[in-house]
Amino acid sequence: MQPADLILRNALVITMDKDYCLFDPGAVAVNDGKISAVGKENTILEQFNAGQVMDCKGKVLMPGLINAHTHVPMTLLRGLADDLRLDVWLMGYVMPVEREFVDPEFVYLGTLLACAEMIQSGVTCFLDMYYFEEEIAQAVEKAGMRAVLSQTVLKFPTPDANSYEESIAYAEGFIQRWKGHPLVIPSVAPHAPYTCTPQILRECAALAVKYDVPLQIHIAETAGEVERMRADEGMPVVPYVKKQNLLEAKVVAAHCVHIDDGEIRTLSRSGAGAAHNPSSNLKLASGFAPVKRMLEQGLNVGIGTDGPASNNDLDMFEEIRLAALIAKGVSGDPTTLPARTALSMATRIGAQALHISHLTGSIEPGKCADLILVDLSALHNSPRFKRDLQSVYAQLVYSAKSTDVSDVMVNGKWLMKDHSLLTIDLPPLLKQQERYAHQIDAFLIQREKSILSKLIAIGGASEEESFEVQIKVRIPELSPVLEALNQPEIEILRQRHYREYDTYFLFDDPNQGRLRIREDHFIGENGEVYNVRSRLTLIGQAREGKFPQGVVLSRSRYLAPATQGLRFYREYFKPSRELEIEKDRLRYLVRYKDTEFYINIDQVHKPELGSFLEIKSRTWSRQDAENKSILSAELIEKLHASVDHSVFHDYFEMIEH
Repeated sequence: MQPADLILRNALVITMDKDYCLFDPGAVAVNDGKISAVGKENTILEQFNAGQVMDCKGKVLMPGLINAHTHVPMTLLRGLADDLRLDVWLMGYVMPVEREFVDPEFVYLGTLLACAEMIQSGVTCFLDMYYFEEEIAQAVEKAGMRAVLSQTVLKFPTPDANSYEESIAYAEGFIQRWKGHPLVIPSVAPHAPYTCTPQILRECAALAVKYDVPLQIHIAETAGEVERMRADEGMPVVPYVKKQNLLEAKVVAAHCVHIDDGEIRTLSRSGAGAAHNPSSNLKLASGFAPVKRMLEQGLNVGIGTDGPASNNDLDMFEEIRLAALIAKGVSGDPTTLPARTALSMATRIGAQALHISHLTGSIEPGKCADLILVDLSALHNSPRFKRDLQSVYAQLVYSAKSTDVSDVMVNGKWLMKDHSLLTIDLPPLLKQQERYAHQIDAFLIQREKSILSKLIAIGGASEEESFEVQIKVRIPELSPVLEALNQPEIEILRQRHYREYDTYFLFDDPNQGRLRIREDHFIGENGEVYNVRSRLTLIGQAREGKFPQGVVLSRSRYLAPATQGLRFYREYFKPSRELEIEKDRLRYLVRYKDTEFYINIDQVHKPELGSFLEIKSRTWSRQDAENKSILSAELIEKLHASVDHSVFHDYFEMIEH
């Protein structure tokens, strides 16, 4: 007889392998953390001699569930702000709270709480995307779960990085330290196409390919995202990310709500996986992912809960049920996405989507012993019809609940026995969680007067690049500058003439920033106004980094379309005072030494401040900002002006001073 550490007997074994083999009564032999054999109970008992034999008492023995997309530390943000649009929820509440509170301690605690919740509901493996993934990995290791952990990269500053370069470096170090771990698979996560530059997408793809690790990204979650991509880039989201070499990596595309058949084929042919998040998509009104078409075209689709702040739980039984029901409701066909298929999306197909099917997802010899026991004897599962053994799939999907999970094993180690957690001491964690809740409540109460939150609530707000390179000098005359623009070293790409009417709202609390309502009048060659554009800009407090050649202003700026009149904004934002500025602006987009800059030649008429030459550029990269600062100073001299006459204030600041 062959040796084994453990035999699980007297179970209804659901293997979730490609043939959907079932054994009743069945048994599974486990040795050294892996599955040695699965089959009929009498056969396994005849072939194996184990140090321990466990009677499963007729329960379902099946692969552990795989949560294909989540943000686990957000357990600490559960219920933070609900029933809001995605942009309002994310930018107005979640991101500000994250900037204030998310640190290694926050992430470690939130992850342990999430692991406890997932273990109790039969999840043995999950795919995460968040910050400080190093701490998440440590918590996962303590909990004993399996996880693919994706370090987030954004063009914005994040809780664990001041620039995207730092995020990339953090991700690479994290991958190097954890690659080869028995439970943790490190990966990288450029957050989404609309929150990353093309360069960031390409660098993340190259990093994933270099280390042969998965790459996770949000794709086509909302209709607005897709519309903006078509308007800005002239193509759908999937072709755009393919253009940035993203699909050369082992991609896991979260959501994929608004993708067409061509995009599905592209993802499938590239070997990418998708993560369907039914609860989150419903709650945020993002839409219905075309899951049936994805599966028909061979795309591996897993099921995820998304983060517990947008779901608001980590219950995979609920997600599996919703995935099946939504597909039926949307298609009008009750045979669409049958229970067995839905369950496979949370096990074997989910593992394939995460590129880890060689490790887990089904009960097959050689795979890791990631197993759960589900008790179907409760009232809500009764009666149980046995004329067709296949009916157990429907019973698990449509009747069973996460509370029916009694035992959980990962890598041959028990994480929960008879509903008792073995690796996580939950009560102290819940006390720490309450402390964070009190602090976040106090923070948000203070933020009720936040101008940024109000701007985002209007809709359409977006954040500009983090670093602004700006050199501004007084000029006595316009003509020398205009003549100097004709030098061969300066290539004029575009030029415009505006009359700009700015109203600045100032607030008693300087940390709120200043809100500018600008009306641009586009002036034609004959002096006629041929277009008018209005927009809002929330300008944060400047954090100046001075270089010998000029000034780099790291200043937050949020833009939004101005669709209402000045009176509305005055009543809505309630400024303590206002400033008005009118100016005539000649604006040039130029290329100098292979670098693009905006040149503004301003005549400020109200108040009478005089004439100014301004060189401006924005970037997400601090290194790029430093390089542009040097070139900006050169460009000032080329235009017959001098950095010695630099002005370090915006026009509204000149009035205040």
